[in-house]
Amino acid sequence: MSRRTRKATPGRLRQQAPLFAALGDETRLALLMKLSDGPLLSITRLAEGSTISRQAVTKHLRILKDAGLVRGVRRGRESLFRLEPRSLGDARDALDRISRQWDQALARLKSFVED
Repeated sequence: MSRRTRKATPGRLRQQAPLFAALGDETRLALLMKLSDGPLLSITRLAEGSTISRQAVTKHLRILKDAGLVRGVRRGRESLFRLEPRSLGDARDALDRISRQWDQALARLKSFVED
């Protein structure tokens, strides 16, 4: 079954809930935007220009990592992070599926009202 045709089973919804919870935070979205530029970034670099501490960035990165949105690698004493675009694709697919369901429901309502 392709990603676009997966059914929204209770197990799948449970799996996707952390993804959408992680995306629902302004600070985490800002971190994802910084990581979307491509290169691996350290916690120090991710905290630059922000009002939050490196410890807070670390906490948010842990949530993003648990949701599958970022991946961390160690280089010596430094942790570097990068975006995992596949998880964003999963979120987009879920939203597309919801959009199609709404379109179908609205089409049925329109047909009912016009008949």
